[in-house]
Amino acid sequence: MAQLTSVPGDVAANVATAVDAVSRADGASLLVLPELFLTGYTLPPAVIALDDPCLAPLQEAAAAAGAVVLAGAAIAGAERPTLTTLAFGGTAPQRVYDKQHLSGGEQECFAAGEAGTVLDLAGDRIALATCYDTCFPEHGRAAADAGAVLYAASIAYYAGSEHRRDLYTRARALDNGFFVAVGALVGPCGEGEFCGGAAIHDPEGRTLVAVPDGEQGVVIADLELDLVAATRAAHPMLAERRALGPARSVRL
Repeated sequence: MAQLTSVPGDVAANVATAVDAVSRADGASLLVLPELFLTGYTLPPAVIALDDPCLAPLQEAAAAAGAVVLAGAAIAGAERPTLTTLAFGGTAPQRVYDKQHLSGGEQECFAAGEAGTVLDLAGDRIALATCYDTCFPEHGRAAADAGAVLYAASIAYYAGSEHRRDLYTRARALDNGFFVAVGALVGPCGEGEFCGGAAIHDPEGRTLVAVPDGEQGVVIADLELDLVAATRAAHPMLAERRALGPARSVRL
């Protein structure tokens, strides 16, 4: 997981930073970069096309490393751009997920995604989320229902929101008995100051590794994915949930 500072609108500079993060990940099969990292978190956003030639060095670096790299960008759309996760490392960059829950000023700038995404990475199912998505238990639950063993989130939280940031992502791990891995924006970007939060949490919500707040860095963990089934057996909330009707009103 990478915790990085983005330069607003300078795709080439951000791609160079991402390429360096790939080298620092050293053998990892998956690397998650922050929300809107490639174009910078600004509203209104800087927008690029999927075939922007500036993206080529990241595609080449990911392919050479044998890694899948997930990176956020504002991608041009028919009416509004989308707040998109791109996947690098295959035959070409792919648009794999559009953020479904838009927060605050994002609602005026972007079109919301309509569907979740679960990637198949060497037979392991990895669900994708972007920042505000992780605030909704239903989003994580849909990922678990789709067979995900890892919930990979790209985030950009403003400084001062560290408590909520960590609570949301650790709760999604505990709710669903899967790993949660977070790539995070840190430092100044446009008019905002971002607080980081790159970390990997186990299926009971314990933090395995994390980049310290305020710093740039990459953290790596080898995930024992058999722990997902073992945790769900020990804490069977996922299997034992019931379809509940509306609450009844009782006058006392």
